[in-house]
Amino acid sequence: MAEEVSNKQVLFRDFVTGFPKESDMVLSTGTIRLKVPEGSKAILVKNLYLSCDPYMRIRMAMTDFAIDFPPFIPGSPIIGLGVAKVLKSGHPDFKEDDLIWGKTGWEEFTIISEPKTLLKIKYTDVPLSYYTSILGMPGLTAYAGFYEVCTPKKGEYVFLSAASGAVGQLVGQFTKLMGCYVVGSAGSSEKVDLLKSKFGFDNAFNYKEEPDLNVALKR
Repeated sequence: MAEEVSNKQVLFRDFVTGFPKESDMVLSTGTIRLKVPEGSKAILVKNLYLSCDPYMRIRMAMTDFAIDFPPFIPGSPIIGLGVAKVLKSGHPDFKEDDLIWGKTGWEEFTIISEPKTLLKIKYTDVPLSYYTSILGMPGLTAYAGFYEVCTPKKGEYVFLSAASGAVGQLVGQFTKLMGCYVVGSAGSSEKVDLLKSKFGFDNAFNYKEEPDLNVALKR
């Protein structure tokens, strides 16, 4: 008989109006059997790192984005991107001890019924947490947006809005490596200081304090 263990979970309480609050999520402890349904292609994983991304806010409300971002289910664990280790597998592409990256639950253990969208992690010579940032969705978005869409040339000026976000701060660093002059906007003085002191932006400003963005961009 499969071992039954405790499983800490972050449950989604109910649909959110306005900004999410801590009370919109509930920390709960349930139990789970360490097995996959017999005859299925599901996998059982132990979650190691979980990512908190902006698109998840959309899933906390009843929206018109149901196809791309279906709403979370009240009373169920929040779903997001994460890094996990395979404990049990009914799928031929995954075996015990494989490391994967993809959609999983905000909980200690998750049974993933459709693992075909998961990516197997091949390179472990970097911290696994990188797969929730520079080697995950934020990094891929920043890389494709900068090098494939924006495609600036050395010496050009680049402006970034939301520059202190997970994607923006990476694009800013790519911009400096390219040899461009980068200006970023953020929503607080603390974020502006961070852009210039830690991420190497040539200039930055708090858009909430600028009555005329044209003037700010020319400074």
